[in-house]
Amino acid sequence: MGVTVSLVTGGNRGIGLEVCRQLAERGHEVLLGARDPDAAARAAKEAGATPVRLDVTSTADVDRVAAEIGRLDVLVNNAAITYDTWQRPSDADLDVVRDAAETNLYGPWRLTQALLPALRRSAHGRIVNVSSEAASLAGMGSGTPAYTASKVALNALTRMFAAELRADGILVNAVCPGWVATDMGGPGGRPVADGAASVVWAATLPDGGPTGGFFRDGHPLPW
Repeated sequence: MGVTVSLVTGGNRGIGLEVCRQLAERGHEVLLGARDPDAAARAAKEAGATPVRLDVTSTADVDRVAAEIGRLDVLVNNAAITYDTWQRPSDADLDVVRDAAETNLYGPWRLTQALLPALRRSAHGRIVNVSSEAASLAGMGSGTPAYTASKVALNALTRMFAAELRADGILVNAVCPGWVATDMGGPGGRPVADGAASVVWAATLPDGGPTGGFFRDGHPLPW
């Protein structure tokens, strides 16, 4: 088997950038996706990756990337927006909810569909959907409704793709990186490297590893 090719969306900063760096350190050929081509280029240079202009809400971008990628072994759906701490379900602006869903749910769905032919050609396909414990129904509160609802739906999508792709040997899992000190998470969280390592664990699972699960630091979380 040749070098492992991995695509990480939202790779220009925070957890995504650190995931790119850690995968590159493991010898992966990393494609760093970001909406802004300049930001992608700067981040890719830092992480030892190849920059890819990719807005997951753009069908044209997704189709172009799918056409350009000949090989793909790992897809990390990391790009996400709108941690809406200012909203509650009773007063949520549904336009904000729709915008969050475009990036946090439909983006990964669209991209996964487009890249499935390449992933099916891989002998060791992996899909990692970066989620959040905020999406766990077991402990859910009333905060961040746009973000939370979109991540709940992403978890459901994870289960459905895992069931469909099990026969192809493609492992599909959702991962919560934990509360991490990033632009979205804010100060006080754990180091970015620790949150990224949780994602990298799922991206580098051995054949026969778990699929259709929800994990943090390699341990299952309640749905």
